[in-house]
Order: sequence, then structure tokens, then C-alpha cells
Amino acid sequence: MNSKFAIVGAGLIGRLLAVALAQRGAHVDLFEIGGPEALESPARIAAAMLAPLAESTITENNVVNMGVYSLPRWKKIIGELSTPVYFQQDGTLILWHHQDTSDAERFAAHLKKNCAANNLLSAPQHLDRIALHSIEPNIANRFTQGLYLPNEGQLDNRQLLAALLLELDILKVNCHWHTSAEPEQLQITNGYRWVIDCRGLGAKAAWQSQHELSDLSSLSTNLAQSNSLRGVRGEVIRLHAPKVNLRRPTRLIHPRYPIYIAPKEHDIYVVGATEIESEDLSEMSVRSAMELLSAVYTVHSGFAEARILEMATQCRPTLKDNLPEIRVKKTINTSGLMMINGLYRHGFMISPAILDCALELLENAESKTALDLGLSIQREPSLERLSACV
Repeated sequence: MNSKFAIVGAGLIGRLLAVALAQRGAHVDLFEIGGPEALESPARIAAAMLAPLAESTITENNVVNMGVYSLPRWKKIIGELSTPVYFQQDGTLILWHHQDTSDAERFAAHLKKNCAANNLLSAPQHLDRIALHSIEPNIANRFTQGLYLPNEGQLDNRQLLAALLLELDILKVNCHWHTSAEPEQLQITNGYRWVIDCRGLGAKAAWQSQHELSDLSSLSTNLAQSNSLRGVRGEVIRLHAPKVNLRRPTRLIHPRYPIYIAPKEHDIYVVGATEIESEDLSEMSVRSAMELLSAVYTVHSGFAEARILEMATQCRPTLKDNLPEIRVKKTINTSGLMMINGLYRHGFMISPAILDCALELLENAESKTALDLGLSIQREPSLERLSACV
């Protein structure tokens, strides 16, 4: 692929695309309003769990399929990087306290139903105390049963972002840090073949106005409103807990805040649960902190002596239907414009699938992978087509 591309936004998808295009021989200019540390990116505070079966209880089947597809792709992507990234595929553990047994039974029934409807998923395994002790001996004294979801995994999000940053340098991607860039302006300058908008919530105005073509018809306005972009706030705590030894991502069923605990290297644990319909980026609330910390203590008493390294908040870019989408605009006189957004809470789980679909669109104008996985690809209607609809 010997062409010139501009990518706006150096979060997870922006970095993955920049590296993939550069590996294929393309000239890539990467524009990012922030710095190389990705401090403003939701990818920096994510737990980076790769859990399509666990997530099947709250998302659509196409997202689940993207997650299943992405697991082996992550191994290949990470294996091609110049620096190692922590990757684990030892399954997910689901736990609950006795008083929440009915919620756990509903959760298990939901998983069973989803597995029956999707043969790509591996059935969950019910664990008694003995089986639980064999896979997580350090918490078996507090729980008498659980569920094990095989084949699921996780990676270290911050190691990955740093490894991709190094790869950008090795591949000589032109990175323009602390630089604001408008994709539609880049379309008409510098001779790019494609401009790719990966700004997440930074693309909110452009995303909402994509179909608002001079108010030619109510159709355009309705399309814009139905695909409006918003932020969903998440709150995460990072702990250093050397007295805790969890081997795999663990989720605690709770009627109000289903908590997750993702163990990373060097006794680091990423803990989260909150999902708030708000674009507030202020500090974590006392309520959220108390709920998260009290919940992890009920999983393992060693968390009582853990050190709080960070309490962080960020907003995930989300479309009205909570599903990802790629939009494509290609005209004769300007560069092509591709917009990728709406990865919501599933950014790490589905990014390789989104990446492969985008690459196919850039190379072939069509994507069989997107068709197979059910990823929405929208092509902006022309003015003539909208006029014909009036």
C-alpha cells in the first residue's frame, strides 16, 4: 500500500491504524491534540479485558462476534511489535456472594442462552468449592461456587499504548503531537488518499453533522439524530496489592454495581464498575470509590493493605445504539474521509476487528469481514440521493 494517509486522533484505534498502514508501506501523518502519553484517551484507563462471553449479557451479538474474532488477532498484533506487551488468555472468573445467588442464576442462564445461539462461544463451566480452589486458591475460602468462562483474556493497556508509540517511531510515522487538525480540512490539502477520523468524542460535532446536508429533507436530520455521539463516564481505581494473587480477570455479580478486577503484572489491579450517562470528567465521586473499594475487599481481604495508585475517570465515545460504526465519504475532487467511532466500553475487545474492516475498506472499498461480523458501514448519501428522497 504505497499511498499517503492522514489519521486524526492517536488513541487506540488511531495508533493501530497508523502502525498497520506504515507496515504496509504507506506514508502516514498522525495528528493528535494531546501528547504521546495518551493522557486524555479512554484507552489509558481501561481494564483492557477481552471478554466476549461475559459482555454478551449487555451487548449485541455482532459485538460479541467482533470480540471472538479479535482474540487471536491480538496475539498476532502484539507478536509483531518490537517490545513485549502483557497478554493473558486464562479465562474470566465470575463470583457472587450468597445473597446474590438469584442474580447469578439469571446471569448464568443468560450466558447459556447466548452460547446456544452463537456457536463461536465456549460454554461457561460451573465451579464448586473444590474446582474454584483449583483455579483461584486465594479466594476459595470466601466463595463456595463460581463460573469459569474459558478462552477469554486481557492485555496491559498502557504497555500496549507505549509499544505502539515506539512502533510509530520505528516505522517513521510523522506524529504531530499537540496539534489540532480538522479532518475535512485535511481532505482538501496535502494530497492524502484517505483521511481517517479516530478522535472519539473529539469528533462529536463532525459526527453529528455528517448527515445534516443543508436541511434538504427531514431524512438527513433524522439520520444525524439517530447516530448522535455521546460520552459515557467510567471510573477506575488502580491498586498495588502484593498480598493478593488473582490469576485472571474476575467479575463480582452485584445487584447495583457488577465489579470487575483485572490483575496486571507486578501486583497491579485495575478495578472498575461504574457506568454513568454523563460527560463529566471531574474526579471520582466518594460514593464510587467507597463502593469499588468495599467490593474488592469482599473478594479478597488482602486488598485492605493495597495502595491506591490512581483514581481516574474518562468518557467512552458511544453512539445511540451503543454499537460501533464506520462511516465513509468518497468524492471525486477530495480525499476519502473515513470516520471510526462508537466503540463504547468494548474498545480493546473489538479493536482488531475494527482495524481489519477499516483496512479492507481502504484497500478494496468493501469489507467482507465487516459483512461477516455485522459491523455497520455507512456511506454518506450524496446530495442528489437526498433530493430524490424528498
